[in-house]
Amino acid sequence: MSSESQNLDLIDLISERHVLLRNLNSQLWNDSHDLYISNSEWFIMARIYKKQPTISYVTKQAGISRQATHKFIKNLESKGLVEIGKVQHNNKDKCIRLTKFGEECYEKNEIIKATLEAKIIESIGVEQAIQLKEILQSDWRL
Repeated sequence: MSSESQNLDLIDLISERHVLLRNLNSQLWNDSHDLYISNSEWFIMARIYKKQPTISYVTKQAGISRQATHKFIKNLESKGLVEIGKVQHNNKDKCIRLTKFGEECYEKNEIIKATLEAKIIESIGVEQAIQLKEILQSDWRL
């Protein structure tokens, strides 16, 4: 990170690293695949991997507007990554699931993320990586 990051507070440092990692992950995916998948689309795919949640559940989990969620889901559907179906006993809501192709893409992206994680661990050390994970997973009482 640049010398400018020395002046950032904790919130901005976390945000900067998040953006850096997401952009790097996206770049690595796009360098080796013809299919562009946005960070928001990956986020939605992560919420539905091996599940069949409702679209309203995904909207709540993603923390984005209903309209944006629908837009991303339509994009994923047009790319052949998800299928939208009816919810039994509920005509209003729809469920969503990854297609076989969607699962394959998601799993390939997980390999990219694991490679990035291994590089981080190599750089900062195993103990600090474990400690960082524990800190990020702990209850910050916010």
